[in-house]
Amino acid sequence: MNIVLLESLGIPDSLLNEYAKPLTEAGHCFTSYPKDTDPEVQIQRAKLADVIMIANMPLSGQVISACEHLKFIDVAFTGVDHVDLVAAKTKGVKVSNAAGYSTEAVAELTICLMLSLLRNVPQVETRCREGKTKDGLVGCEIMGKTVGIIGTGAIGARTAELCSAFGCKVLGYKRHLTGDEPSFIEFVSLDELLSRSDIVSLHCPLNDESRHLINRDTIAKMKKGAYLINAARGPVVDSDALAEALNNGYLSGAGIDVFETEPPLDPDHPLLKSKNTIVTPHVAFASVQSMDARAKIVFDNIKNWVEGCQSNIIL
Repeated sequence: MNIVLLESLGIPDSLLNEYAKPLTEAGHCFTSYPKDTDPEVQIQRAKLADVIMIANMPLSGQVISACEHLKFIDVAFTGVDHVDLVAAKTKGVKVSNAAGYSTEAVAELTICLMLSLLRNVPQVETRCREGKTKDGLVGCEIMGKTVGIIGTGAIGARTAELCSAFGCKVLGYKRHLTGDEPSFIEFVSLDELLSRSDIVSLHCPLNDESRHLINRDTIAKMKKGAYLINAARGPVVDSDALAEALNNGYLSGAGIDVFETEPPLDPDHPLLKSKNTIVTPHVAFASVQSMDARAKIVFDNIKNWVEGCQSNIIL
């Protein structure tokens, strides 16, 4: 069986080889390549693959269809909207993800963005380097704030738990309640969440319903002076509408880790120039611990699939 890794898993080669060793010792061929988003390059590298491993690099239907031996796609990521699932299903290819690997990492960076915005960390850091003082930049505490969490899966629930520990009132919104929701979250409608929250934090998947969920109309429903955090998916937010609300002062600030495309960004991207906006290049999921965890998960996915008990099933 040929197993092809089409991009780095973010771990040292020595650790990668350690995780791959049981497969190679069992007689399987494991090959890894540096990231290349060119479909033709991907096809050339994976044309004989039975298994393709990727992280958050797009995997198109063109590539999936061209790989005649392909049987399994192993995604070292939580979301799979960058994989053409229709093409995979049509071809009968199984797909698994790495659910849960980055829960703590994303939740912690979300809190970091909230605190940095409330305490004006970027601005006061610049002031200090310039030999100036905090005058005019004294920030606010997070304790007592109302935080609205849109999407309360594992990451959203952990973020809510951390906010609760800071003394926040936590509101939550999700499409379907199951009855076993955390007691520290008050579940409300989307409109009520937007109107009551001092901070709105996005943790929902990207799909047809969530694309541009945050737009001019929904921003208008937010509390004036609120903050927005997006560590979910870039297209959940209409960047132009958000930049407009930041620049005209309707919103006080934003912490944005994800964009419509993967960084590096176009220098003219509106959120690179909007007021009081902290931008990070899609790093929320990435910590030493999370990178190791996802590598373990995706290699376990292959082992389980080979043994006929697929885990972390998407398709």
